[in-house]
Amino acid sequence: MLILAYIFAGFGAGIVTGLAGLSAAVVITPILVSICGWESYDAVTVALASDVLASMLSAYTYYKNKNIDLKNGSLVTITAFVGSVVGSYCGYLFSQAQPDGLGYISMLTTIFLGIKFLFKPITDGADASAAKQFSVKKTILAMVCGCGIGWVCGFTGSGGGILMLTVFTLVLGYNLKVAVGTSTMIMTIVALTGAVSHVCMGASVDVFLAAVTILACLLGAYVSAKFANRCEIAKLNKVVGVVLSVLGVVTILIKIL
Repeated sequence: MLILAYIFAGFGAGIVTGLAGLSAAVVITPILVSICGWESYDAVTVALASDVLASMLSAYTYYKNKNIDLKNGSLVTITAFVGSVVGSYCGYLFSQAQPDGLGYISMLTTIFLGIKFLFKPITDGADASAAKQFSVKKTILAMVCGCGIGWVCGFTGSGGGILMLTVFTLVLGYNLKVAVGTSTMIMTIVALTGAVSHVCMGASVDVFLAAVTILACLLGAYVSAKFANRCEIAKLNKVVGVVLSVLGVVTILIKIL
């Protein structure tokens, strides 16, 4: 039964990664902390490791469907990389003082993201081919935002995806699919940096259970990314919103009770 929990955590994480470009940690961290009894910092490490392959596979699927902006996304990746290294170190210090803190932050983030997609969906914006050239001001703003996003992802192991969506929809004016595709491309690099940093700082991970979670996450990302590229944007927002809201509430109740 415990193995099923890891499979569920990984598959669910892959689904939200493929559907909305969200970090796997919004699913994996709450489940590993609340149900499987992991320390928050170790759970975040597994989530970041899962993010690497799941985001890479999702990004490739979006790329094949011409829903990625490689040029502008690469600019944000550079600063997000730096931010994730600093954020990982800060997360390590925080986890020493508050062992369950990162877990609760991830659970609350999950609920917030679900409500956001349900009541404030991202339904418009340009596609990658129609996007206009960055101005210098927008380029600098996007790169600064990328650094902050990298820090958040490294610190909590979550939140990076939704913040990426905010940058690409509000700052660059992309539609949801292009924003998700570009986000998953960047999250591949950010998650890899965060995972390596966590391991170097002493995270303790069960290799077998981590592998089960990562493989399930990869499968979920493959299925959901293909679905998302064929799905109407309005419907996509509702599906992601419901899944995240229910998951967040359930994991918090389990942890409290």
